[in-house]
Amino acid sequence: MDSAVACFSEDSFRAAGAELQQASLTGAEWTLLVKSQGIHIFRQMDKSSGLYEYKVLGTLEDCPPSLLAEVYMDLEYRKQWDPYVKELYEKEVDGKTVVYWEVKYPFPLSNRDYVYIRQRRDLDIDGHKIYVILSQGVSVPQIAERTGVIRVKKYKQTLAIMSDGKQGSKVSMYYFDNPGGQIPSWLINWAAKNGVPNFLKDLGKACQTFPQRAPQ
Repeated sequence: MDSAVACFSEDSFRAAGAELQQASLTGAEWTLLVKSQGIHIFRQMDKSSGLYEYKVLGTLEDCPPSLLAEVYMDLEYRKQWDPYVKELYEKEVDGKTVVYWEVKYPFPLSNRDYVYIRQRRDLDIDGHKIYVILSQGVSVPQIAERTGVIRVKKYKQTLAIMSDGKQGSKVSMYYFDNPGGQIPSWLINWAAKNGVPNFLKDLGKACQTFPQRAPQ
């Protein structure tokens, strides 16, 4: 985990946007894990940790890119539609905005929490409007670890969004975390095969009821 609160480079945002435009995976080690509800989930082994990192490609219908980006960034609204949120808030640390997020885990497992930075850029790449949101775990003494909650110390996520040419959004997501502790393999498999598609489905539904959504 990074020990300081830092910004993402412009190249990182543009690389995420370019990958979405390509709509394909680079590298031979990515393998298709599951296809569900129009979402393709790929994984490959992270050799340094022995855990998997994941990439998601797919389309969310009837959710325009600008709206999807707004909904994803709205933490207060997420508390309403994401059933796994235990606690979620932003805090200013060293002049940067840091997010604290506690995730509910099923009994008897301990909840996990994350401390991370996230930033959004709205890019124009080859005439296409692409929304990119980058997130990465950080370590800050102002947000101490809690008794009974396991701090996730390795976390990274990239989300890129663009129009699907209709009323929906094409999305590309990369994510990796090390949840720590002893987690049963069945739960890891469920989260990869079902949790991510269900989250994106819920995210799409949240777009329909977002308070700031303009009438169609």
